[in-house]
Amino acid sequence: MSIKTICIYGAGALGGAIAAKLVNSKDSDIEVSVVARGAHLDAIRRDGLSLQEADAETPLTVRVIATEDPKTLPAQDLVITGLKGHQLPPAAEGIAALLKQGTRVVMILNGIPWWYFHRDTRSRHAELQFDELDPGGRLWRLIGPERVIGCVAYQGAEVVSPGEIRLSHKGRFVLGEPSGEMSADLAAISALLTGADLSISTTPDIRSEIWSKLMGNAAFNPISALTRALMTDILADPALMDMVSRVMKEVLAVGESIGVDFAMSVEQRLEQSRHIGGVRTSMLQDLLGGKALEIAPLVGMLVALGRLTAVSTPVSETILALVTQLDRENRRGN
Repeated sequence: MSIKTICIYGAGALGGAIAAKLVNSKDSDIEVSVVARGAHLDAIRRDGLSLQEADAETPLTVRVIATEDPKTLPAQDLVITGLKGHQLPPAAEGIAALLKQGTRVVMILNGIPWWYFHRDTRSRHAELQFDELDPGGRLWRLIGPERVIGCVAYQGAEVVSPGEIRLSHKGRFVLGEPSGEMSADLAAISALLTGADLSISTTPDIRSEIWSKLMGNAAFNPISALTRALMTDILADPALMDMVSRVMKEVLAVGESIGVDFAMSVEQRLEQSRHIGGVRTSMLQDLLGGKALEIAPLVGMLVALGRLTAVSTPVSETILALVTQLDRENRRGN
């Protein structure tokens, strides 16, 4: 796979950070572009894209090709999406406009992604599609799950002001083919991103990685939105931590019912969470910004897959009802 053109579609917190890193990489032959919108796009065009890393004294500021209309860009060798799950379906046509034969699409997503059951050999649900994640099958049809390389990000990031992104720590990214193949494309993309000073690993089991992160996201994200609490506040409250533990056990049960191997227990995952620090989850950031919340991939699909496999998820069902109404009221107020 030859990678000379890369578009970051959705250059928000994570997408923007990756774009800045790629522009600043030693591979000067790569042309990097970003798709963004609104004040963020205006600031990138005017002042460049600024990235403040946790261990850096001064921010990194780069100039990058930036547009709101992906159709103004040529077809790309690689597309990396920084959109949340609920933002992807409306962007299907725009992403498709960037594709040519051989283009791969790295999708950085929390929760259960729209392509999850493509070439899945463990769950007995291969090629199953969910309208909640991909209404009308537009992503499946216009992009195609065969182009996707899954990506699980362990990186706290926030757009602190238009054009300016801050990373809370030195994070890492895990990449994997839905088929489990350790393909040449996967190796080439991993090498490229590693060369841009990103911490990258690859796995033959991206689904287990997805569920390992979901164990935290399905619990902490909606609870933080409902309470407006930082991670440290949730961790310090015994009642909230009991709820977190109950959600994690539901995630474990549902995941195991479709063949997922979890690398750590609920107790180990809780202990790992204690080292995150006083950050705002991405769902809390969206709530405070008046944006639509990423509910279906994190909570909705956990409940849906529980029903599919006859696994009870009472705590998650309650949280789903509450956070769905919270989302409606929050957007109504804006």
